[in-house]
Amino acid sequence: MSPTSDVDPSVPHIARMYDYYLGGKDHYQVDAEAAEKVLEALPAVRIAAQANRGFMHRATRYLAAEAGVRQFLDIGTGIPTEPNLHQIAQEQVPSARVVYADNDPLVLAHARALMKGTPEGRTNYIQADATRPQEILDAARATLDFTQPIGLSVIALMNFVPDAYEIITTLTAALAPGSHLVMTHLTADFDPEGVAATATVYRDRGMHCQPRNRSEIAQFFDGLELLEPGVVPIHRWRAPVEPPKSRDAQVPGYAAVARKP
Repeated sequence: MSPTSDVDPSVPHIARMYDYYLGGKDHYQVDAEAAEKVLEALPAVRIAAQANRGFMHRATRYLAAEAGVRQFLDIGTGIPTEPNLHQIAQEQVPSARVVYADNDPLVLAHARALMKGTPEGRTNYIQADATRPQEILDAARATLDFTQPIGLSVIALMNFVPDAYEIITTLTAALAPGSHLVMTHLTADFDPEGVAATATVYRDRGMHCQPRNRSEIAQFFDGLELLEPGVVPIHRWRAPVEPPKSRDAQVPGYAAVARKP
């Protein structure tokens, strides 16, 4: 893959490593090498990545089809992998509006080509960093109506940014009642050694990585109304088929959806 403008192919990036886990081709050798180190620590990380995608699909479908949400803000989008969030939302509600945000210029290059929504709806992309949430909110107002409910999606992101609690507080404070927070987060609860080694891989390459336990992850939802089944392993959130208990160690993360009263 040839370098894209403003992309440093000598430094691994979370989005491109995630693309590697999902079997994509939009990454550099440095991303693949770092991802392989994670695979040594967590051999089932590809299963975890797929579990995150499955949860995003289920949560988005619920919000659009059942909760009456017509607008979505997805932060930490990553390399587009179909079906994308806007495709799930607009399949249920063709007029849905979706804004994506990510800080990797390579994501931007793909977003321009791939993130095209329905004629009735709107789909937009913001090149922005999750550590500057106010900038994301300001830019999103060009597409989203913040007086109406919004589904805020932060999938596999908050464990990779410092000041995560403050970021979520800033974002949710700007949302109207009836909005929802959709989140997954890395945990060491099921595989302490593997997740610790994984965090070391990221940190050694200059990327923040902070796993949290279930109670710490639940704190992100303070002041919000957690939907059933609460904070649960990612693959267990409203799964169509009850997963085997052995799957928990392969998917070292929690998921939850909560409504802003």
